[in-house]
Order: sequence, then C-alpha cells, then structure tokens
Amino acid sequence: MTAARKGSSRIADIPADVLAGLNAGTLESRTLAEGLAIDFATLLAAAVPDVPADYLQMVRDAAGQGITRRMELVGGILLRHLGRERLDEVAKHPSDTVRGWACHLIGQLPKLKLKDRLALIRPLADDPHFGVREWAWMPVRPHLAANVPHAVKLLTPWTATDSPFVRRFAVEAMRPRGVWASHIEVLKQNPDLALPLLDPLKADPEKYVQDSVANWLNDAAKSQPVWATTLCLRWRRESDSPHTVRITQRAVRSI
Repeated sequence: MTAARKGSSRIADIPADVLAGLNAGTLESRTLAEGLAIDFATLLAAAVPDVPADYLQMVRDAAGQGITRRMELVGGILLRHLGRERLDEVAKHPSDTVRGWACHLIGQLPKLKLKDRLALIRPLADDPHFGVREWAWMPVRPHLAANVPHAVKLLTPWTATDSPFVRRFAVEAMRPRGVWASHIEVLKQNPDLALPLLDPLKADPEKYVQDSVANWLNDAAKSQPVWATTLCLRWRRESDSPHTVRITQRAVRSI
C-alpha cells in the first residue's frame, strides 16, 4: 500500500497524516518536497529513542540550514552516539532519510580503509530508494578523490555487477565535476584514469546507468573536449548498440 502512494510535489500539499508518518520514520518520502518537509529532530528522536537531548537541540538549531549540511550534522551525531557498532539500526531503518543519515555516518568514520568504507556503503548504494542512492555516494566521494587510481581499481569490479544501481554508483561517485560536490581536479585534467570504469559501461542497457556515463563524459568535455569526442568516436566504432548511440549523443551535448 505504501509503495502505491503518490508523493506530493509541494510541501504545502503534503497531507497531515503523511507528514506525521515521515516524521515518525514509518513512511518513505516519495518526492524531494516530502524529504525537505521532514523535521529532522522529530525523526531522529523516533528513530533513535536514546539519543541525548543536547544532540536533538543541535539538530533543531540547524533547522534553517541546507539539507546537505543537516544530513552531515546528523550523520556526525549518529557516529558519536551509535558508532560503527550500531550502524545497522539506521542503515536498515524503514525511513529513507534515516538510511541517508547512515550514509553520512559511514562517510565520517575515522581511520577506515577505502575498501572497507566501500563495503559498508555498498548496500546503501544499492538501496531501492532514489534518495538513499544519492546520499550514498556524496559522503564517500572525498575519500575516493583522495586517491583516484586506488578508487578506480576498487570500483571497477562494481561495473560488472547485476545491479544497475551499483554500476551507476561506480561512475556517479567519480564524476569530474559532479552535482552538489567538489570537483575532482585530477580527473578534469586526466580523464583517462577513469577508463576502467567507463569502457565496460559503454553499451549498458539501463537508462539509469547510461545517463550517469553520459554525464561523466559531459563533465570531462568541459575541460577536455577533444578527449571526450575521441572517446565517443571510438565507442561508436566498437559498438553498434543503440545504448552506445544514446550515451555518446548525450555525452557531447555541451560541446
């Protein structure tokens, strides 16, 4: 029944019972507007009943800040309060926002090898909810950018998995420019480093993955237009798939 619910496109249109369910953590958001309408302090108290009152006040005080900053804040609070030991309490919660907080907890875990951080984030990268999948790559991106060759090596096997969500994560998390994220300068200057991620997906059948690959190349084209054009020509020679045609057409849309 919940899966069939149609979400509201405006905060003002969210029914009171739906908003109550979102704040209680018993409903998933269906739209960006619903996610933005959630009272983080109320949801945090419902999801983690033993969270200290001073942490809840910190969340209330940050209510006017942007969504990304507030997600980071709660992720840090949960790291201090739950630690890695109780990660599953939030990583497997019914609320997509709470699972998003888990992504930020993972991103802030100290002294963690990249392969271990990726292992923790992978189930959330494969989450059925669109919002959780976006929160999954954002907090780990700085760790990936810190050592691009190593990150590419670890993520390359992800491009061969059955899940289009996981395949998409491997590309989206490493975009040279990205969305709501700092640029990865080394990839802007040397996009060849990411070819082990891109080449296996040049004819991916899933539109979700195709869009991410095309957006990656479009990012690169803003700094390296000749590189992007040359790669697209090579892919068209190597593959007559309509999926490759779609990717390459979208990839050079800004040139």
